Amino acid sequence: MNKSTKIALLSIIALFIAGMALYPSIKKHFKKEKPPLEAAGPRGQAGRGPGGGRGLPLNVNAKILKPETLENFFRFTAMTMPDEEVDLTFESPGKITGIYFQEGSSVKKGQLLAKVNDKPLQAELLKLQAQIPLAEDRVFRQKSLLDKDAVSKEAYEQVTTELDKLKADIELTKSRIAQTELLAPFDGIIGLRNVSEGAFASPTTIITSLTKIIPLKIEFSVNEKQADFVSSGMEITFRPDADLNVYKATVYAKETRVDPKLYSLKVRAIFPNANGRLRPGRSASVEVRSNPIKNALTAPGESVIKEMGRDIAYIYSGGRAKQVSLDIGMRTESNVQILTGLNVGDTLIVSGVMQLRDGLPVVIDNFN
Repeated sequence: MNKSTKIALLSIIALFIAGMALYPSIKKHFKKEKPPLEAAGPRGQAGRGPGGGRGLPLNVNAKILKPETLENFFRFTAMTMPDEEVDLTFESPGKITGIYFQEGSSVKKGQLLAKVNDKPLQAELLKLQAQIPLAEDRVFRQKSLLDKDAVSKEAYEQVTTELDKLKADIELTKSRIAQTELLAPFDGIIGLRNVSEGAFASPTTIITSLTKIIPLKIEFSVNEKQADFVSSGMEITFRPDADLNVYKATVYAKETRVDPKLYSLKVRAIFPNANGRLRPGRSASVEVRSNPIKNALTAPGESVIKEMGRDIAYIYSGGRAKQVSLDIGMRTESNVQILTGLNVGDTLIVSGVMQLRDGLPVVIDNFN
């Protein structure tokens, strides 16, 4: 170890010994007393509700329950649908020789819309029809001979069978010719055509579409509880989006089972649409009203809350809030039907219910 290193080491040791000697006085100099705690208020002072202390009452509004007529109505989102709609195709393949409809026009059931080439079939038909006189003559002669016992019955039956077969071939050819014609299956409005004359069409080629919009169907879905209030023959009202008019339709059918995924049931109503003004595919708002429930006991929706999987409310009893369990029925936009748990004449608390608990002192400010 050289001389300079020894000097540095001795300096460090000297500084350490000096620091240890001064530590008590330094600690005493920097030590501070803790400030005295502020006097705590009464226990439970913090977090008190309206009015300050735990013992002060909560101001609320209330309603004295009495029998009412409950208007039973629901609103749904619906879709307008055509009464009938189909994509039109030929049954028989071939070259299109004629298109006889105007796009967007009205057509009648059975009207000829288009045709494919049927010349080979027409020639086949003429060939078969030309054989009819000869076949009938054979049957006539064989019948005459059979009456005279000049031929066997088997020979007569053979020519009769040949005539019947010829007639059947004619009917088959006629049906094949009919398959070359595209006829309107019902009254409706024709869509845009997808082919031109001269094109080859197969049974998978969509020529155009046909839509029946008189009458019009209205389709909407209801949940399990609402399904019981919707029945065939019921009148509903609906208003298509971007339309200020309200229209009436009549429910005619609903699904027989609830959708297991959506827990809903499809319902369809019919609208006459006499002038064909409304078109299918539009979204609409539907309102369904069933028979009103008379002498029903109802509570404002905001006064009923869910707690631990049950419906509860609070009534005013002896200056305090009393919790009651409820069985509820139908819900409307503002009210809930009370089946059990409340009685006529009860004072139901309708405000501040989220702050209430059983036995809390309350003061009623207003009656609704």
